[in-house]
This record gives sequence, C-alpha cells and structure tokens, in this order.
Amino acid sequence: MLQRLMRDHKHIAILLNILSNKLTRLADGNGVNFNLVRDIVEYMQGYAEHSHHPLEDIIFDYYSNKAGLANCGQLYNEHHRLAEASGSLIYSLNMILSDVVISREKLIKDLKDYIQLQQLHMEYEEREVFPLFVSTLDDNDWDRVAILCQQRLVDDPLFNDNDKSMFEDLRAYIDRVDKPL
Repeated sequence: MLQRLMRDHKHIAILLNILSNKLTRLADGNGVNFNLVRDIVEYMQGYAEHSHHPLEDIIFDYYSNKAGLANCGQLYNEHHRLAEASGSLIYSLNMILSDVVISREKLIKDLKDYIQLQQLHMEYEEREVFPLFVSTLDDNDWDRVAILCQQRLVDDPLFNDNDKSMFEDLRAYIDRVDKPL
C-alpha cells in the first residue's frame, strides 16, 4: 500500500511540474491551454481526493490506533485544504472556459497557491508521515490495512493502461512533452 502511495506521489509530481510550467507561461503573459490545466485539476479532484487521500487517512488512523496516539489532525486538515483549493481553482478555470472574465492575477495566485499547497503536503507526508508507517507497521499490519483500504481502492484513471479514453488529451500531452525519466 505504501508503494502505491509513493507511486501516486511521483505521478502527482509530474502533473505539478506541468502546472508549474503553465503558471510560468501565464505569469509571463503567454497563452495557456486552460483545458489541459482543468484536466489536471479534475484528475486531482477525482483520483487524489477520492482515493489517494482517503487511503492515507485510513492508514494513518490504523497507525494512530496501533501507536496509541491521538490523531493530531494535520493530515486531515491538509487534505481538506487541498480539496477546497482545487474546488476554487476548478471554478475559476470553468469560468474562463465559459468565456467569463477572471483576472489574470487571481488565476495566477490561485494556481501558485494550489501548486505550493500540493508540494508542501507531499513533502510533509514523505518526510514525517510515511516514515512513521514504515517504523511502526509490520507485514501483518499492512495485510490488515489492505483489507481496510479495499473499498477505497480505485484504479488511477490517468497513469494506467485500463481506460485510455479518460484524460485522453492530458495523457497525450504527458507522453509527448513531459515524459518522466
């Protein structure tokens, strides 16, 4: 399960890199494919917020119970803040794509804040949360965690080979321009 979370983080980092490049273009006054940006944020809403983050929450709850610790809530609070930020950003993007005028400065700020929030969140998890899982949970715990997570497991709609029609344009863009090393 931890390998899956780390793989998800690598995929999210690829998308955040694309968003960062689009942010730079936008800040420099250049044109941006807003459909592509919206596809990335929609992917993050659909997959990260409805499968990836709930898996992390389930594992963190299990870890907290095993360690006898009260849950500090930072992980949940960050997941909530990320959902709010993506909702706000998707709203602005949909307005732009519907030809409603949104100030460039607002969009730049929202996009910059969203990228930064995502990056800081992943760094926090990889630096502080995931090592706690590794040091505390054994193979039997991971087997139990897998059972608890079963209902929330969703195939990644972008980085898998099952359904090539979802996020088709984004998948083609990643394959063409931002191929991971």
